[in-house]
This record gives sequence, structure tokens and C-alpha cells, in this order.
Amino acid sequence: MYAIVEIAGQQFKVSKDQKVYVHRLASEEGTKVTFDKVLLLDDNGNVTLGAPAVEGASVEAQVLKHLKGDKVIVFKKKRRKGYKKKNGHRQSLTQIVISGITGAGATKKKATKKAEATEE
Repeated sequence: MYAIVEIAGQQFKVSKDQKVYVHRLASEEGTKVTFDKVLLLDDNGNVTLGAPAVEGASVEAQVLKHLKGDKVIVFKKKRRKGYKKKNGHRQSLTQIVISGITGAGATKKKATKKAEATEE
């Protein structure tokens, strides 16, 4: 079972017990978080697409730690002008582990006209 979920503005394909690095979350280390914006849900070949999200589906995760990503060097230069600018950036990340994926639950069957007539 896997799901495509939107976490902090990015989409991730996640499954149970998978570790994922996402943009920094406001949660403390060791806390559990729930993501409700599940865009796609696959349960052993039974695919459920959301429009835009699957109602009732959620992904539970636990925050492992906050850390910084690798350094990226930003270097700007204009040739023959003597202009050089060097800058660096390290993205703040959060490592989470997916603890479970909850499906949309039991799907309701549409009531047929015969069933409605017998109930009355």
C-alpha cells in the first residue's frame, strides 16, 4: 500500500515505515503528525484518485529529527565587469517516518430505488 501525499507544499510517494526528508515542520521531535491531503491511494492494485484529495484518507507520521541539508553554492558573475557574488544556502529539513496510511474507510453504497421503496 502506498499513497501520494502533499507535505509542506511538495508531493511525496510514501509507504509504511519509510523515512522521508521534508521541508521544516513546526512540530517538535518525537511528536506524531497527520497529513490529510492524500492525492492518490493504492491498496494492492485498487487505486483511488482524489479530486483534488481523497476524502477520509490520511497519513500518520512521527517526527524523528530536525536537520540541515547539504550546502548549495550560488555564484553569480558578469564577465569583463569585475562583478562576482558568492552565496551559500542550507535548507532546513525534517526527517519523518511514516507510521501508517489510513484509507477512505468503508465506502457507502448508493441506495437504489428498490431499497428506498422497501424501507418506507
